[in-house]
Amino acid sequence: MFERSLPVRDANATNGNKDLGDLPEWDLSDLYSAPDAPELTADLDWLERECASFAADYEGKLAGLDAAELLNCVQRNEAISTRAGRIMSYAGLRYYQQTTDAGRAKFLSDLQEKITNFTTPLVFFTLELNRIEDDRLTAHFAANADLARYKPVFDRIRAMKPYQLSDELEKFLHDLGVVGDAWEKLFDETIAGLEFNVDGDELGIEGTLNLLTDPDRARREAASRELARVFDENVKTFARVHNTQTKEKEIIDRWRNMPSAQTARHLSNDVEPEVVEALRNAVTSAYPRLSHRYYELKRKWLGLDRMQVWDRNAPLPLEEPRTVPWNEAREMVMTAYTGFDPRMAEIATPFFDRGWIDAGVKPGKAPGAFAHPTVTEVHPYVMLNYLGKPRDVMTLAHELGHGVHQVLAADQGEMLSHTPLTLAETASVFGEMLTFRRMLDNAATQNQRKVLLAGKVEDMINTVVRQIAFYDFECKLHEARRGGELTPEDIGALWMSIQGESLGPAFDFMDGYENFWCYIPHFVHSPFYVYAYAFGDGLVNALYAVYEENPEGFQDKYFDMLKAGGSKHHKELLAPFGLDASDPKFWDKGLGMIEGMIDELEAME
Repeated sequence: MFERSLPVRDANATNGNKDLGDLPEWDLSDLYSAPDAPELTADLDWLERECASFAADYEGKLAGLDAAELLNCVQRNEAISTRAGRIMSYAGLRYYQQTTDAGRAKFLSDLQEKITNFTTPLVFFTLELNRIEDDRLTAHFAANADLARYKPVFDRIRAMKPYQLSDELEKFLHDLGVVGDAWEKLFDETIAGLEFNVDGDELGIEGTLNLLTDPDRARREAASRELARVFDENVKTFARVHNTQTKEKEIIDRWRNMPSAQTARHLSNDVEPEVVEALRNAVTSAYPRLSHRYYELKRKWLGLDRMQVWDRNAPLPLEEPRTVPWNEAREMVMTAYTGFDPRMAEIATPFFDRGWIDAGVKPGKAPGAFAHPTVTEVHPYVMLNYLGKPRDVMTLAHELGHGVHQVLAADQGEMLSHTPLTLAETASVFGEMLTFRRMLDNAATQNQRKVLLAGKVEDMINTVVRQIAFYDFECKLHEARRGGELTPEDIGALWMSIQGESLGPAFDFMDGYENFWCYIPHFVHSPFYVYAYAFGDGLVNALYAVYEENPEGFQDKYFDMLKAGGSKHHKELLAPFGLDASDPKFWDKGLGMIEGMIDELEAME
């Protein structure tokens, strides 16, 4: 069944669009030439007819199909997903370019409603698949190798079997999905429309968050206090969105008899709850060895008695403020990719040359960064808000890694190409690591090395410690909402309950920081998404350690893993590297790499 893809990254906020060179913009014509393109109209007409025809041909009949007929049914469903995905990718990407444009918002909403209406008759497909007896399905796979290729998809669908509702209720929930989408759009439009005034400069949220990395401490403080002021003015709206979304999820989970609020995410990630719990426990128990220890070092470097929240992402005193032009950023990332394997750079090149990246910061553009795979018959698109900070170079390396992964996995076809979130971060974080190592090798002085190491440790803390803290916040939020409506103060108290624990004793927290949960999009768009970042970072650290220990043949195994897309479980994908995510020691291996970098920083003192 078609499921609208979500953006894939909440990048660190990053700096003004000046002296950066020619920043690329999307050319969406590979999807459709215009909102009124005849091809788009034709695809909508085809989709409406094919959905009705599919339901007429197959509803109530799946259990009686032979293997060849079932294969035909699956392939027709895949074609529907591809056409719907193409339409929604175009509407969604166009909207993200300018979320404050009412026409684009209406275009997206209208298409969402149409496609929801067209695809409602298809709800039976997964429900009936789950009613086919195991023995019969096994016999079908044995009889037809082309059908057996889809077994991983069937396995993921059938994992939902215990939580399936009646056909009528499933159709109702499918129709109701557009209401949840409306709350997400309210969040997006509110965030994109926020206006901040910092020392007389009128800024959007991206530019204001970027000031938290400004060398001038007074400017960082001014930005933090302005963020707190504007969040406070809008906190009732954000609290309403969170209350509504978490309540809707609680109702659906209760009707489905889901054992926890996190279960649906674990199922969609094709990961066992105990693996996630092992990751979470490994990270939280490592807080004192990672974030607490690093921020104590940073406190000394900054010459402070106490750290404030606006010092968390401050540049180091010995760091020379630097703007990296776009062409230099491209060169840095592509050199790192080529150094690992020329095939990687070859796949990445069209992103720069063919309008597959939208890099500039513009009024109304969605904040953050993501890589969107669109559909397998087209290509991915990458969105950045590039402001020339060294961290922006790492974000480019990250999102381009996603893009390379999505291109390689496309040969699996629409239903098998999409990688569970836990593995979707692999190529992106690996791309960052390659770029970082290249920069570290080229460091000319001890100070440059120190700045690079500290920056990488901060990024890893943001990816591992911060995201697991986010996960803990979400767990508390969803649990608390089950007890009734939450006030903004209630949500703020939950937020603060995890901040001190994760960041450590070096920090004080200003009044207003309790509302900084407001702007994190994943809490609204995709609950419990955030642990995938920590999973991906830990996995890549372990992978990179294997690469360093035994580089022979690593590249081919790595490419095979990316090409597999969603066709294999994480256990199967990691086995060629001698790794197993279900082993608690696996996470310690990844966290040990961060610890080793902090050891090196301490030794430099």
